[in-house]
Amino acid sequence: MFVLKFYSKQIKHKESDDDGGKLQMANTGIISSNLGDIKVEFYPEHAPKTVENFRELANRGFYDGLIFHRIVPNFVIQGGDPNTRDVSNRTGWGTGGPGWNIKAEFNKNKHSRGTLSMARSQDPDSAGSQFFIVLKDSNFLDGQYTVFGRVIFGIDIVDKIASLKTDSTDAPVDTEKAKMTKVTVSD
Repeated sequence: MFVLKFYSKQIKHKESDDDGGKLQMANTGIISSNLGDIKVEFYPEHAPKTVENFRELANRGFYDGLIFHRIVPNFVIQGGDPNTRDVSNRTGWGTGGPGWNIKAEFNKNKHSRGTLSMARSQDPDSAGSQFFIVLKDSNFLDGQYTVFGRVIFGIDIVDKIASLKTDSTDAPVDTEKAKMTKVTVSD
């Protein structure tokens, strides 16, 4: 079972030498599962709208009960599709979203092992809720998908998820082991 928790801590950012510094948010999250914890950090400075969209969806409980529906060893694990709530109808997995799209925020961050990036269709501005974690450096994705964070602890847990048995469509056979049961965000 997975619980995705997001925490933010405030850090003081000095705009000048006086004490009137500006507060900025440093975003981190934890994906807790029966396999262990995965700690991630977000890049609001590189993908502010993407990070805000993800946080908004988490605050609404959108991700609660969804699964990592696409597991491709040595490439990615992908989740965030609301169609995965219905585990008996796998044909729609990978096509769902929140009902809106966000503009791409391509940046110079690389799709290296542990990267968090937004999934999308052929349209660069079609991302909504689906995201993936890169298992192996995949630089051919650079500049084509919005990188919005990275795993900073627990990549071995990501690997355990990636090793789950899948069917011919890369979907996990045991959906309970691939489930995110709760996604929370706290400031």
